[in-house]
Amino acid sequence: MPSLHQFRSTLLAAALATVISAGPLGAAAFAEELRIGTSYKLMTLDPHYADLNENTSLLSHIYERLVNQDERLNPQPGLAISWKRLSETQWEFKLREGVHFHDGSPFTAQDVIYSIERIRDFLKPPSGGFQSYTQAIKSITAPDPLTVVIETNGEAPTLPLSLTSIFIMPHKTDGFATTEELNSGAQPIGTGPYKFQSWQSGEVLKLVRNDAYWGGAPAWSDVTFRIIESPAARVAALTTGDVDVADYIPARDVEGLEQRGLSVESISAARSNFLQFDIGRDEPPGVTGKSGNPIQNPFRDKRVRQALTMATDRAFLAEKILLGYGTAAAQLFPAGLSGTSATLKVEPPDYNGAKSLLAEAGFPDGFNVVLAGPAGRYPGDSESLQAIAQNWARIGVSVQPVVAPFSVFATQRSNGDYPVWYGGCSGEAVTLCLDAVLASPNAELGTGSLNYGKYQNQAFDEMLAKARTLEEGPERNEALARATEFVMADYPILPLYHFHLIVGHGHKVGSYAVHPRGWTTAMQAVPSEE
Repeated sequence: MPSLHQFRSTLLAAALATVISAGPLGAAAFAEELRIGTSYKLMTLDPHYADLNENTSLLSHIYERLVNQDERLNPQPGLAISWKRLSETQWEFKLREGVHFHDGSPFTAQDVIYSIERIRDFLKPPSGGFQSYTQAIKSITAPDPLTVVIETNGEAPTLPLSLTSIFIMPHKTDGFATTEELNSGAQPIGTGPYKFQSWQSGEVLKLVRNDAYWGGAPAWSDVTFRIIESPAARVAALTTGDVDVADYIPARDVEGLEQRGLSVESISAARSNFLQFDIGRDEPPGVTGKSGNPIQNPFRDKRVRQALTMATDRAFLAEKILLGYGTAAAQLFPAGLSGTSATLKVEPPDYNGAKSLLAEAGFPDGFNVVLAGPAGRYPGDSESLQAIAQNWARIGVSVQPVVAPFSVFATQRSNGDYPVWYGGCSGEAVTLCLDAVLASPNAELGTGSLNYGKYQNQAFDEMLAKARTLEEGPERNEALARATEFVMADYPILPLYHFHLIVGHGHKVGSYAVHPRGWTTAMQAVPSEE
């Protein structure tokens, strides 16, 4: 049952910070190869080229970060063992002693300086996707070989969180390495638990164990990633034993895998999928009265947004559309992750209450609306639109679902062709989605990049701005939770679900700790004791 998978995943995730951060400490090293079938297609061997799971997940075997994240996305020691704020604009990071790169050279502060400056000063868009993590950094110095001091442009209370996305490369004395140079066959050298062996672009990545790894020799002697983009082909490869682990398993295939004696692990993804309303325009397209004539924007009325939320059976979406491999959502990230609310709950549908609210808002007979979304971009996307259409029909809102390939849908959404649409957001912290989806659009602050509905709430913006000034920790998490509760009471979006990340594995693997960020690594696979 999915509930059993969820329970097992929670237990596995408890050890995830150790597994990903520093290798399976104390685990026995096996002279066995781990074969992983992954949907991730490695684009480049440059660890600073593109901020995509496709690259960061696979390259995390070779390279490491100063700061890691545990299963709740809290910052944890990585190549930095500690950090502290010296002033409003200064941070000090103490580096781990005794760490060596794969070529035997020692890891020092100069490597940190080189890596950050390479991103900030050398790689420019479109040849780099990590600049947002270094924008706040004014300068970086090394008082000694195992200490770096970072000076920021103004307050940067979440700098350690930004550094969870930056891989550390060995420094060069003759300038910065180019992406072309790194992709041309030069040996990628990091401090990670596995060393690079070979790469066939779009097909295979081969790694070998780093026996000198500072966290202890990793479990597997060799790791081979086979890039298998088709979900059906990944399932087939796992079923026939061609791979030992397969990621992003469709929920529909779980039962068949278990019947064949294979294991499945899952966890709720650090993301949500939701419906977004056009709140900015007086008369958005695709909304008419029951007579078919255009009407004033109903979504500007909170009561309408609340009514549609009350009429949406989110539990049905999670249990039936996602086959139990999803959690009904009341906020942007699953409850329990840093900065989320423990009090926001998903209520069962209340159709009578929803009809009353619509009547109060001036729509006793409902209205007609186009509901748009992508087809096959996310688990359950187009099917969810059909189910929601049936829900809303019960309160008099007639829905015309419109689905399209994601590229077409995204273009039309940006063009303002829809009144209500299906969206999603994910990231290393809930603040990224709060900023992008719900904060007022502001180019100078960098907020509202995914706020296509042009929702604005000054009081929420102020609460979020205050939370941003706080360092990572309980006080900041509490401030973010209160801001989330405040804004969700205004129904700016309709959270639908947090879909689950599903990974299958064969008997060679005793357990696999699925991470909410969606990473796929050999460090998450624990060998079977059989």
